[in-house]
Parts: sequence; C-alpha cells; structure tokens
Amino acid sequence: MSPSRRDVLKTAGLAAGAAAGAGALAGCSSPEQVQAGPAEIKTADVPVGSAKIIEDSNFVVSQPTAGEYKAFTRMCPHAGCNVSKVEKAEIICTCHDSRFSAADGSKLSGPATGGLGQAVAKVEGDTVKVSGA
Repeated sequence: MSPSRRDVLKTAGLAAGAAAGAGALAGCSSPEQVQAGPAEIKTADVPVGSAKIIEDSNFVVSQPTAGEYKAFTRMCPHAGCNVSKVEKAEIICTCHDSRFSAADGSKLSGPATGGLGQAVAKVEGDTVKVSGA
C-alpha cells in the first residue's frame, strides 16, 4: 500500500523544517572568519564616546574620552559571531542582540555571559595599531 498524499506532505514538511533549523544553528555556532593578525585604524576614524569596527579584522577600537583608545576582540562570547554594529556608546552583536560598552567592553545586555576580550591598542602618530592581548 502506498503512502497517502497527507503522509507524503507531512514527511516533506518535517524534513524541510529540520534542514532549515540545522542551517540556522550552523550559522550561529561557528565563529566568523576574518583576517588574523594585527590591524590599524586612523585615530580620526574613532569617534569620542563611541567605537569603530576595523573591518576584515578581529578588532574593534573605542575612544571613551578624547585621546584614550581601547581595543577589544570582535568575537561575541555568546555564540562566536563577530560584533558588527556600533550605536553611540554600544558595540552590538546582531546575531542575538548582545550589547557591550564601548568604554570598557563589558556586557550591557543580551545572552552573552561576559564582555568582549581585551586587545592591545597602541597609538603611533595618527594611527591606532591593534594586536591580540
């Protein structure tokens, strides 16, 4: 006896749902790959009281007060996504909306269990050079 139309559609729906769920989980659970190693950014590109993501790198740089620069790793401690947005004094991981302080990298809200990792920021002339901690 062959399966009914209802059984075929039900099985197809379950398989599609499982495939979509697996794809969503894979995207959240694997860290994003960016160029490893040191990076740099012009001091003028980092707003006072905010932060700037150094694209294609592992780092974000902030300037909590004029002339003071801090650097953090971009990887969100929640699921390995890279923070990808800055709004005023908040660094944001858009994967699950974890938010971090631009002043010190500490967790402000969201599912992350801690803050962003510290990196080393060294000002040389009009450039901030960043490397791992």
